[in-house]
Amino acid sequence: MKRINFIFVFCLISQIIVSQETLPIYSDYLSDNIFLVHPSAAGIGNCGKLRITSRQQFLGVKDAPSLQTLSFHNKISEKAAIGAIIYNEKNGFHSNTGFEAAYAYHLNFGTYYALNQLSFGLSFLYLQNKFDQRSFTSVIPDPAISQTIESTNYYNFDFSVAYHFLDAFSYFTIKNILLTPRKFIDTKFETLNLRRYLLTFGYYLNRNNSFQLEPSIMGQLIERTGELFFDFNLKVFKKIKNKHQIWAAVSYRKNFEPNNIEKFKQISTILGINYKRYMVSYTYSYQLTSVTINNGASHQLTLGINLFCKKPRASGCPNINSLYY
Repeated sequence: MKRINFIFVFCLISQIIVSQETLPIYSDYLSDNIFLVHPSAAGIGNCGKLRITSRQQFLGVKDAPSLQTLSFHNKISEKAAIGAIIYNEKNGFHSNTGFEAAYAYHLNFGTYYALNQLSFGLSFLYLQNKFDQRSFTSVIPDPAISQTIESTNYYNFDFSVAYHFLDAFSYFTIKNILLTPRKFIDTKFETLNLRRYLLTFGYYLNRNNSFQLEPSIMGQLIERTGELFFDFNLKVFKKIKNKHQIWAAVSYRKNFEPNNIEKFKQISTILGINYKRYMVSYTYSYQLTSVTINNGASHQLTLGINLFCKKPRASGCPNINSLYY
């Protein structure tokens, strides 16, 4: 039975990876890194943000999925901003190395004391996909296949809109607008419709109290399969002295898919600390479904530094106002 469960989950994860083909969407956006999923967040705050993440899934399982990202975004003028993401993803015989460049434009309708901002973002992704067959084994070995590494390059685009009003925020992003086909995959069996729609809402509470709360929700809709994901999030902040802060977050992800396969459920907990302009956080994610690989746990470490900071605005959630300035 365990073998059957393993095969089922392996096939499920393989389908997820093949259908994504771009930067995977985990809970790392909650580590003050919402730019990873919404290009309109580029330069949206009072600081430029440099972030490094390293994620490892299913510890103890050989060739389990892993992901590393390096991202930076900052304003280049009062209204314009740019950002970039470099990432490396590996899952068994497959690996992706990608570069994403983003441009955002922010329209401010409010004042210093009353934030009212509409933002637009567009990102371009260039990605190299590799399929390593050198470790394949079969009953009848074929040297022509077993010693090859297939590789191809392709590109994609994302479009994003954001709106901030006082301490409320919202984002809408269309990912994978245009995908070029991969040369080593038979396009008869691969769809080029990888569009995914992301919608995020949140609110920052108790700004003047000893503890602050930030409830939020993010929905994902995969156009091709009709599958729907929801993240239900809650972050808690505690300011220490003048420029230090500790914070924690919990996120519950659940899918609603039309084929009645076992539902995907995952809970993530995040613990972070901001010390002056530096940030470090640790994320632990665990699958709640009955069918898992090994212990179903994932671990992620995020390191960050805020650069070129300006005075924060009187209103706005933490992705608008960094603690340090």
